[in-house]
Amino acid sequence: MVHYKRAESDEELKAILQLQRENLPSALSREEKSAQGFVTVEHSEAQLKTLNEIEPHIIAKDDDYVIAYLLVMTAESANEIPILQPMFELFGHVPFAGRTVSDFHYVVVGQACVSRPYRGKGVLDACYAYYRKSLQGRYDFAVTEIAATNLRSLRAHERIGFTDIHHYTAPDGIEWVMVAWNWKLLASDGR
Repeated sequence: MVHYKRAESDEELKAILQLQRENLPSALSREEKSAQGFVTVEHSEAQLKTLNEIEPHIIAKDDDYVIAYLLVMTAESANEIPILQPMFELFGHVPFAGRTVSDFHYVVVGQACVSRPYRGKGVLDACYAYYRKSLQGRYDFAVTEIAATNLRSLRAHERIGFTDIHHYTAPDGIEWVMVAWNWKLLASDGR
């Protein structure tokens, strides 16, 4: 039976890393990346543990097996993953709700991943429902960026309620789409 929770143990963090490794572009064929999506950033165990100590990650487990995760990052964890520092810096320039992203108390979806056998079964939606339930009282919205070529992820995040707020091309030529899930507006309209 699938249940949702915050990551608590080293074993759970190691299981996140295993699922992450299985879904990095280097582990997937071009066809798999196109059809199934992929994760971009590879974390070390120490990085993942540090992030989890700041704000625990969300995981889905089927019995003892981690089948999905949503990594949680905050402004406090901005310097923990060097490759993501430009995203945090960009938050100070990206307009959102009449201000900039960094003017708010936001939480970042550091990465989302569902194990292949569990895809298309509502696990991601349930993970995000738990993410929102766990974090909405302390943050105004969730924000993340998705590679423009990761169409499966873009569609899934749109279905959850994320909206595009910014597009840009990184120095390495990768096009990114920044999306936000505005909980304050959702709370006011009953969703």
